[in-house]
Amino acid sequence: MPPREGRHAVWPDRIRAEVIAAVQTAGIQHPWAHQARAAEHALDGESVVVATGTASGKSLAYLVPVLSTLLDGSEAPNGRGATALYLAPTKALAADQCRSVKELSHPLGNSVRPAVYDGDTPFEEREWVRQYGNYVLTNPDMLHRGILPSHPRWSSFLKALKYVVIDECHTYRGVFGSHVAQVLRRLRRLCARYGASPVFLLASATAAEPAVAARRLTGLPVVEVADDASPRGELVFALWEPPLTEMQGEKGAPVRRTATAETADLLTDLAVQGIRSVAFVRSRRGAELISVIAQERLAEVDRSLARRVAAYRGGYLPEERRALEQALHSGELLGLSATTALELGIDVSGLDAVLIAGYPGTRASLWQQAGRAGRSGQGALAVLVARDDPLDTYLVHHPEALFDRPVESTVLDPDNPYVLAPHLCAAAAEIPLTDEDLELFGPETEGLLPQLEAAKLLRRRTKAWHWTRRERAADLTDIRGEGGRPVQVVEAGTGRLLGTVDAGAAHGTVHEGAVHLHQGRTYLVRSLDLEDSVALVEEAAPPYSTVARDTTAISVLETDVEIPWGDGRLCYGSVEVTNQVVSFLRRRLITGEVLGETKLDLPPRTLRTRAVWWTVTEDQLDEARINPEILGGALHAAEHASIGLLPLFATCDRWDIGGVSIPLHPDTLLPTVFVYDGHPGGAGFAERAFHTARSWLTATRQAIASCECDAGCPSCIQSPKCGNGNDPLHKRGAVRLLTVLLRGAPEAESGESGGGDPGEGSASASDGATVAARSVTEPVSAGASPRGPVADAPSAVEAPSAQQAPPAP
Repeated sequence: MPPREGRHAVWPDRIRAEVIAAVQTAGIQHPWAHQARAAEHALDGESVVVATGTASGKSLAYLVPVLSTLLDGSEAPNGRGATALYLAPTKALAADQCRSVKELSHPLGNSVRPAVYDGDTPFEEREWVRQYGNYVLTNPDMLHRGILPSHPRWSSFLKALKYVVIDECHTYRGVFGSHVAQVLRRLRRLCARYGASPVFLLASATAAEPAVAARRLTGLPVVEVADDASPRGELVFALWEPPLTEMQGEKGAPVRRTATAETADLLTDLAVQGIRSVAFVRSRRGAELISVIAQERLAEVDRSLARRVAAYRGGYLPEERRALEQALHSGELLGLSATTALELGIDVSGLDAVLIAGYPGTRASLWQQAGRAGRSGQGALAVLVARDDPLDTYLVHHPEALFDRPVESTVLDPDNPYVLAPHLCAAAAEIPLTDEDLELFGPETEGLLPQLEAAKLLRRRTKAWHWTRRERAADLTDIRGEGGRPVQVVEAGTGRLLGTVDAGAAHGTVHEGAVHLHQGRTYLVRSLDLEDSVALVEEAAPPYSTVARDTTAISVLETDVEIPWGDGRLCYGSVEVTNQVVSFLRRRLITGEVLGETKLDLPPRTLRTRAVWWTVTEDQLDEARINPEILGGALHAAEHASIGLLPLFATCDRWDIGGVSIPLHPDTLLPTVFVYDGHPGGAGFAERAFHTARSWLTATRQAIASCECDAGCPSCIQSPKCGNGNDPLHKRGAVRLLTVLLRGAPEAESGESGGGDPGEGSASASDGATVAARSVTEPVSAGASPRGPVADAPSAVEAPSAQQAPPAP
């Protein structure tokens, strides 16, 4: 990728001279053009999103107008005529930003008083922050649970609120993003009550339609600044496919060398050559493994080199993070193996090389990580090391899918009733809800309020709805989790509480026999008590990892949209999914070789969510030469591969979604493949799949057809989470079936891919609206439950029981 020259501009003349002087003192003489343009919009009172590359100076773009306004406000009689609120997705990022603001604003004296307000803030400091802080840095969780429910104590701060900064806003996607969108609507409502109308300043990684995503998140019109004017050195980007080994996997499938082992070798080679590198890995275990392997291999070359590679993981203190960052910048540390959380907690730009162990799930994340490579004007290297799965394999063989396509749209659905209901309760507890609030919270609100009233959560008095319970309404939902009592992970020998796991995640992650990682230590789960929500663990060092397997049945509750695809049909609507974790696999570390499978006895759980599904007819099966003996395997293979490829079209992980395939489904009476959201009420992923179905299923067909294996392997149609042991699967049948199905797909219209019109009165997927109104308490369809499906559910983290979802208190 060729180098790019930087383009300078001048700060708007309304920026205070003292602020410009402070920026120049920090070594920045002139802003880049996009920074000056964003500041201009902010001063004009227009909400703006800055969506430019890594290390392009987004922070300065919003900090300069904020500091200038705070300086103006410091001259008010009470010394706090203007305030600003900063939201970060992690506490680490908020703490880092606070340090940066303090350094930048030091020449301004006490006029700017930045302060972090989160769960770690000592109680004695909290009152000072409320009374005197004028730049408060927090996270959406604290805003939801701490600040908004206590708004009378924050009244002077909210009354003077001029700016709300939302950093790393591309991370607010799916269910978490939908919750944050409703938290921001509650914030806007309270600000209006106190007479304030803050401007929203958002910073995002490069994203498709950043203004649309920002509008969906905030509920306000947002101007977009996406023309990156910062300089960039040449970047060489390599796609690396690990070689096949002589080992065999399930059903004799060929197995590739793992991305973890391959990345460790590359990190070793780079360190030996003195090249400063970071390896991004998705799991903490992976980060530590890469670090350990690289240290061992470096010690064989030169013992002193082994100390110059380290792992970065969660649980580090701010000072330790700073020391690590400093060691990397100074060159004392040559290699760092880190989880992707590093993106949001530490400044490691300006490296020589970046290794990415496995596609990080979205093109936005890929470019965010690759952007860490490259110091001012110098060339750099980025390497994507493919994992042995359909999506990674597809990308390595179809580089145009990475380099010739824009990054994804951020998918979120604030109108999901399972998300909206608890926030309506929380809003009513803050200030009683009135008819004027209906528009703010979205079109589903009017239909939900009577349901919440019937559930005795809200009560209507005269013209307003009031919260009726003694408990805190904000505790109805965990904006990052899915509700339900968290399972406590306890060390059996000492009784020490190690941490907690979301209720929905427990079945798949802390079942009996599971390998559990905590703070770099490995534990084996001895027992899981679901009644008391306790998992007992013992420290151990097993030579394997564990992966849970589950089975799934699905029934159609309501079909919202149905589009003919030749004789077949593409549908979108509401479904009920019954999921049960039935066993777990033990896989050897490094190689991924399957060592064995152990049965489990756990209860089934039910989830009501949204799904996309397609059907085929007898005539289409005949055309594709699919006889009854291979029908189940062909459908199952197509389902596996389509789940693997969907993250290319929606900002989801394959563990956010699940699938079911069945040769004769009782609700459709046809061979059917379902792909569903693993969250109560849906997360927007299935809707995105519906709207991009033609492109999505075309890529799925290509991925299967281009794989070098004979009968199927993890690179194309085998799934690590298959509850049926990847049986039956029929690779060639899946290719023929998808070929016939796609022949009937309508031509793409207006930038979408055969997803069709979602129906009258509803918005397109790009507007983030739901396709049709739906209720929290949908009745189960009278049809018989599915028999004999082949299914792949999302991990339990993403598929909690809908029975626990609001409005149950």
